[in-house]
Amino acid sequence: MPEKQEKIDYWKMIDRQTGILNKNEQLKLKKSKITVIGCGGIGGATLEMLARMGVGKLRIVDKDVFEISNINRQLMSKITNIGRLKTEVTLEELRTINPSLEIEEFNEELTDENVYEMLNESHVVVDGLDNLFTRIIVSRCSRELEIPFIHGAIHGTMGQVTVFNINTPSYEELFKLPSQGKELTDEIISRINNLNKEVPPVIGPVPNIVGCIQAFEAVKIITNKGTSLMAPSVLMFDLLKEEAFSVVRF
Repeated sequence: MPEKQEKIDYWKMIDRQTGILNKNEQLKLKKSKITVIGCGGIGGATLEMLARMGVGKLRIVDKDVFEISNINRQLMSKITNIGRLKTEVTLEELRTINPSLEIEEFNEELTDENVYEMLNESHVVVDGLDNLFTRIIVSRCSRELEIPFIHGAIHGTMGQVTVFNINTPSYEELFKLPSQGKELTDEIISRINNLNKEVPPVIGPVPNIVGCIQAFEAVKIITNKGTSLMAPSVLMFDLLKEEAFSVVRF
């Protein structure tokens, strides 16, 4: 796509949000790099919203392929994509939404050996994970690199979102995990994995709501607009309740 046409299409694409973000704020988004760990329910929604809002660069990380059980909630999944790599499908879908988007993909398991490469030079890191141990690795590296870490999690009809940075309690401290302040030995890893044995039930809207909120938190951080949802405050919701949303201070 010629550079001039790309520029025209970009500003037309985000025209309806110009009353919310001014041009300088939008340019900050266009120049930003956001890493999203996970391309499933939470991550897929986050990525789609970031692409639609005009983020310039995305780094996507996921080692899995789509399965038929993903269809009830994961926006990037379709019958035609069953068995295909989530990163590959997500990259294709995002480029149909925003052709000017630069995407870097990691189709591999995130570990303590490669986490620095995946997170380095990001302006924000977003948690689209369903694995507690991996979340600990990501949160620790984000803190070391002084990159804001937007956490999101779900269970059934419930979800939660908060943001960690160098000035907040850490992820492990806030949620009182047994790994807090400790080396990740085999014993500690075993204790963490014992907390993460259950495969939680989930219904479609829940991870997508979490992902959309995380995407907006990323926009607030990058543009410095509004008030970020910083730990120890956590946005929590249960869609089965009449008063579904609340902010809880841990």
